[in-house]
Amino acid sequence: MSNITQVVNTDKSFKTLKKGIHAADLDQLLSSSGPYTFFGPTDAAFSKFENGRIEQLLDLKNKEQLTDLMNNHIVKGRYAYQDFRDGDVLNSVNGRELLVKVTNGNVKISDVPILSRDSKISNGIVYQMETVLE
Repeated sequence: MSNITQVVNTDKSFKTLKKGIHAADLDQLLSSSGPYTFFGPTDAAFSKFENGRIEQLLDLKNKEQLTDLMNNHIVKGRYAYQDFRDGDVLNSVNGRELLVKVTNGNVKISDVPILSRDSKISNGIVYQMETVLE
């Protein structure tokens, strides 16, 4: 069974995310036993950044800023789609509070809709997100 790093490395919609995780040295964490829930921004999510911002973040001198941004998307624990409750607050691994909103069975994390249902893997769950959680 795959882990989070393997899913990100093979999913064609996560090309930019793959670069970010590698540049932030999060490959090992996301390959560990976890479990983690990972809200993965797609390439379309990163395309919403202003021109040049992705390249700036991937620059080695901005590693701390990139790592902080990537960590916004990682929550300790395994949260299945049906487990989310309106008003829940999840804490990312860097301490950011992520507010859960559930409306008519649709889940948003910090006002960002989850695009895909849970993809269960060996060390957690991966969701696709249409916006980067900043």
